[in-house]
Amino acid sequence: MLKGLFSASSPFTQFIMLGFCMIASFLLAILIGVLFVPLILDIPFADFFKNFDNSEIEQNLNLMRYRQVIFGIGLFIIPALVAAYLFSNAVSGYFGLKRAPSAKWFVATMLLMLMSIPFINLLSSLNEMIVFPKSLSGLEQRLKDFEDVAQQATKLFLNADGIGGMFFNIFMIALLPALGEELIFRGVLQKIFTRWTGNVHIAIMICSLMFSLMHFQFYGFFPRWLLGVLLGYLMIWSGTIWLPIFAHFVNNTVAALCYYMIGKGIISEKIEDYGASFSDIPVTIVTTAVAILLFWKIYQRNKTVIEG
Repeated sequence: MLKGLFSASSPFTQFIMLGFCMIASFLLAILIGVLFVPLILDIPFADFFKNFDNSEIEQNLNLMRYRQVIFGIGLFIIPALVAAYLFSNAVSGYFGLKRAPSAKWFVATMLLMLMSIPFINLLSSLNEMIVFPKSLSGLEQRLKDFEDVAQQATKLFLNADGIGGMFFNIFMIALLPALGEELIFRGVLQKIFTRWTGNVHIAIMICSLMFSLMHFQFYGFFPRWLLGVLLGYLMIWSGTIWLPIFAHFVNNTVAALCYYMIGKGIISEKIEDYGASFSDIPVTIVTTAVAILLFWKIYQRNKTVIEG
């Protein structure tokens, strides 16, 4: 039986096995994606592997959405479930899925994420101000070019024509990443590094660093790193993967809804910069501190800490 086969293995062995699961599952997902792309999108097999520049993104949005879904399932969701099966005797217990938080946890988490948006926007603004030395100007330009392509692709992804498109965007941009990335980073890797380092706080920092690096966007590195730290502590404070998944979902859903409403002219584009100006810093710090304090009080009343 493979169930729990690596439950007693060292953290290093589990880390290597997780990497193997991710590579194998990703390659299998690509194979399946290539085989079905002519049936689903009516395009040749080879088009699945095409890279697109800014001028080609809009004409190939369906293919890029298709790849996004395939990659999300193959690289994160399936490997996380396989790893949990190999590393424990019960997948649900490994992720803390049976430990269902009460409604107040979810309400507090939603408030925490919403009230933290101005601070995350401020951190994004500061991140974008980073200037490289002249000797690294070529690297800086490449990073900026990559960032421009990623931002344009994201905006086109989220520029839905109708309600159906908006809900698909929420599925693709919010639900799949929330499930997959949290299962991998907070559900599996955080456990591995907690055992490896013997310190849950160090484990959270390492996993948050990996989480931010995985997005390959330098000019969004620090806000993503902070978000990863917050999600890591949500896992520890609640003792279940449900809250990090929900928080991640709320964060990405807000972005998807904002892009949709901006595209429809319902709200102004200025909403994207809310909290990013220096004049907003006092309000930004206060709202974030209040949100964390409220969440901390709920945690103190409901100590269900799992550090392994």
